[in-house]
Amino acid sequence: MSEISEHLTKDILDSISEGVLTIDRNFRITFLNKAAEKLTGFEREEVIGKVCKYVCNSSRCFEQCPIAAVLQSGKPVTDLDCSMMHKSGHVVEVKLNCAVLYNQQNEPDGGVISFRDISRVEEIKSKLNQSSNFCGIVSHNKAMHEVFQLIEEVADSDASVLIQGESGTGKEMFANAIQALSNRKNNPFVKINCSIFSPQLLASELFGHVKGAFTGAVKDRIGRFELADGGTLFLDEVAEMPFEMQLQLLRVLQEGTFERVGESVTRRVDVRVVSATNKNLKRALESGSFREDLYYRLNVIPVEIPPLRERLDDIPYLVPHFITKFSLVYNKEIKGIDDDALDVLMRYNWPGNVRELENSLEFAFARTRQGEALKAHKLPPKIRQSATLVGYTNNKRLPGQEDIEILQLLNKHQWNKSKVAKDLGIGRTTLWRRMKAMGLENN
Repeated sequence: MSEISEHLTKDILDSISEGVLTIDRNFRITFLNKAAEKLTGFEREEVIGKVCKYVCNSSRCFEQCPIAAVLQSGKPVTDLDCSMMHKSGHVVEVKLNCAVLYNQQNEPDGGVISFRDISRVEEIKSKLNQSSNFCGIVSHNKAMHEVFQLIEEVADSDASVLIQGESGTGKEMFANAIQALSNRKNNPFVKINCSIFSPQLLASELFGHVKGAFTGAVKDRIGRFELADGGTLFLDEVAEMPFEMQLQLLRVLQEGTFERVGESVTRRVDVRVVSATNKNLKRALESGSFREDLYYRLNVIPVEIPPLRERLDDIPYLVPHFITKFSLVYNKEIKGIDDDALDVLMRYNWPGNVRELENSLEFAFARTRQGEALKAHKLPPKIRQSATLVGYTNNKRLPGQEDIEILQLLNKHQWNKSKVAKDLGIGRTTLWRRMKAMGLENN
C-alpha cells in the first residue's frame, strides 16, 4: 500500500462514527480510529503495540475473546452485545463486529474489530421494558396473553415456529421474544428477509457460496445457516421464498445438511428455524406457490398474532408506551394524550396495526410543543378523517363513549377497579359486569 493510499484509508476510518481498531496476529493493536479513541478514552499513541484486551477491558476478552474465536475459525462475528470499560472507569455498552484481516497474499494477518455505542439504546429499552408486559411487547389483551403463554411454553423447544399476522403486528418482536427465552439465547440469532433476494442470491445468502460459483462470487462466503449454527435463524416473509428454493430449505429442516452454492461438500448445522409471514399460507398451498411438506415442517408450532383492530383495549397502554419512547428519543416531554385524541385512536380501524399507531403518534408527537398534551388535531389527517366505529375486541361489540371512558379510567388508575368505580359513581360489581361485556373480565 502506498503512503498516499494509507493516509487516505486512515482519513476515511477517522471520519466514520463507529469505533475501529486493528490487531496483528499477536493481538497487538496496529490502528485505532478517532471514534474508538472516544469510546475507549485512550489516544492512538497510547495503545499502538499494546495487547487489545488491556485497552478494550471487556469481560469477554478474558473469557470468550471474540477476535480470538474469529482468528481460529475464520468466521466473522456480527452484532455481539458487549460491555467495555472506558479509561475513566465507566462502562460502555457496545455492539461488536470482528473479522479476519488478510494480507496481499490472501493469508490471515490479524483482525479488525468495529464497535458502536448502544448505551443510549439500552437506556431507552430499560425504561420502556418497565412498562412492558412481555419481552418489550405491551399488551393487556386476553388473546395476546394467550400468545405470551404459548411462547413461554415452547421457547425452550427446538421445534420450528411459524409466526403469522398482518403487516405491522410486530412479528419480529415475537421472534425476538422466542430467542430471548430459549436455551439458545446466548448463541447466534441471525435474521434474513426472504422477499428481497433473487433465487440465486437467496441461495447464496442462506447456504453460502464458493469462489467462482457465479458472476460476482470472487471469494468463498459462508451463509446464514452456518452463521446461525448452534443458534436460531429467523426467516422473515417466508411465503415470498422462490419455489425452487423451498426444497433446499426443506432438506435443511429435515436433515440438518446443505451444500454451499457451487460446492459438493455436504455440511451439517444445528439451527432452530423461526419463520414469519403476513400472507395466508393455506391459500398459497391451494395455489401451488408454497410446498405443503415445507409448510408442515415450518408450522410445527403456529403462533397467530391478532391485529390491533381486534384488541383495541391495548391502545390506552400502547399510547403512553410510545409517548415515553419518543420522549427519550427526542428528549422532549409532553403531558400524555387528551381524551379527544384517545377517542379518535379508539375509533380508527388500524389497517397498518401497531406500526401505523406508532407512526401516527410520532407524527403527533413531533407537532406537539414541550409540556403540552397530545391533542386530536395533531394526529395525521387520515386518522382524524377515517376514524369510525369499528368492531370491538373478542365479541365484536362497538366501543361507545361509555366503553372508552372505562378504558381511559382503567388506564389512569392502573387498573385499580375500586378507584375506577368511584370515579364513575358505580359499584365494583356493576363495573365488573360492564368490563365483562367489553371482554375485559380477565384483566
